[in-house]
Amino acid sequence: METNKEIRKRTQVEELDRGIYDIKNEFKYKSKSEKGLTEEIVRQISKEKNEPDWMLEIRLMAVKKFYELDNPTWAPNLDEVNIDDITTYIRPDADLVEDWAQVPEDIKNTFDMLGIPEAEKEKNLSGVGAQYDSEVVYHNMQQELLDQGVIYTDFETAVREYPEIVKEYFMKCIPYSDHKYAALHYAVWSGGSFVYVPKGVRVDVPLQSYFRLNAPGAGQFEHTLIIIDEGAYCHFIEGCSAPKYNVVNVHAGGVELFVKEGATLRYSTIENWSRNMYNLNTKRCIVEKDGKIEWVSGSFGSKVSCLYPMSILKGENAKSEFTGITFAGKGQYLDTGTKVIHAAPNTSSTVNSKSISKDGGVAIYRGLVKVTKNATGSKSTVSCESLMLDQESRSDTIPVIDIATQDVDLGHEAKIGRIDDEVIFYLMSRGISEAEAKSMVVRGFAEPIAKELPLEYAVEMNNLISLELEGTIG
Repeated sequence: METNKEIRKRTQVEELDRGIYDIKNEFKYKSKSEKGLTEEIVRQISKEKNEPDWMLEIRLMAVKKFYELDNPTWAPNLDEVNIDDITTYIRPDADLVEDWAQVPEDIKNTFDMLGIPEAEKEKNLSGVGAQYDSEVVYHNMQQELLDQGVIYTDFETAVREYPEIVKEYFMKCIPYSDHKYAALHYAVWSGGSFVYVPKGVRVDVPLQSYFRLNAPGAGQFEHTLIIIDEGAYCHFIEGCSAPKYNVVNVHAGGVELFVKEGATLRYSTIENWSRNMYNLNTKRCIVEKDGKIEWVSGSFGSKVSCLYPMSILKGENAKSEFTGITFAGKGQYLDTGTKVIHAAPNTSSTVNSKSISKDGGVAIYRGLVKVTKNATGSKSTVSCESLMLDQESRSDTIPVIDIATQDVDLGHEAKIGRIDDEVIFYLMSRGISEAEAKSMVVRGFAEPIAKELPLEYAVEMNNLISLELEGTIG
């Protein structure tokens, strides 16, 4: 009779088959930088983009700051991230077009398999941007939104065509000195999205940008800047994926969001990076009076993640809602969470975070709720739930609560546990296999997150959960 150890060994999956997400194209490019980060490389990137001098000056300041800053001491070990081994800029063998038929066949096939153009054709999306390696290769938006004054374009086009708006908001959420990988981002950023929604306009059908990194030993550093003007509404979706290589890849994007008085932004993300990716992304939102930011986040890939979307509730009655799920499998260390700064009276925040870990994976919730002295009457509710599928996995909750006023209502709840054997026994007694019973429990655990996503992304999330579970239970 096999021991438990032998059974685990027999059912263990060394390399997860991620299906379409691991399809690799031939590595082709028009140009690329040398590996590493130097002033010369940054000047090359800026010259290729024909940027204004003020942007080059920011890049050069950021290079200097990158080498002045150390890796954070509290985060997962990032020693494996050696910038001298990373290609920071790759211009793909494709130009930016608005006609899907004009996208090169191999790139088009990749995005077709990921379902990017299909959702646009079915009118499930108001606009689509697709980035491949360091550049956006496709961008389009419905005429109806153009007629209402909505701007949705790649970030480089925005720098050229809307320089005054970009200069007003660029780096105002995330300073280049914020941390080492923010400095890296500003030094070599490329691609990304720019959205401006005018006063009172509603973009109910989502806009979507999808980021695909195909190159091995490379980084992706897109910048997203979204401004939702007074009384407006927008739902923006961000998707990410990359095939697996046996070298380190790095993702250090920057997301700056501005929600004006009485406006609402829903920002949904499904990240499905490969197991050689270090995901060191920075996301931040400033919310003004009566505004609202809704974060919906799913993290299913990468070797290491450090991701903590931040809401700065700057105006009275501003609101933040965060709903997130993390799935850490073998060899993964996913350190995620959210930060909320209550900086005005009567602001409110809700955090609903869930994590799943298996095969020795590590899922950490790291959160911050800060209430400033003048933020009287503020309310915050934090709920963290962690589900471990075996004895080897790890899940920790590391909340920081910093309150500078007595007039505040704050609650924090954390639950960590394993699948209940009695529940599995009950389901099996009804004719359900053990593997499917455990899968049902995991999907039920994740269901509150799935229902916050658009249908096609909820389906993708369930598919990713199924991929993670295959071959690990039995």
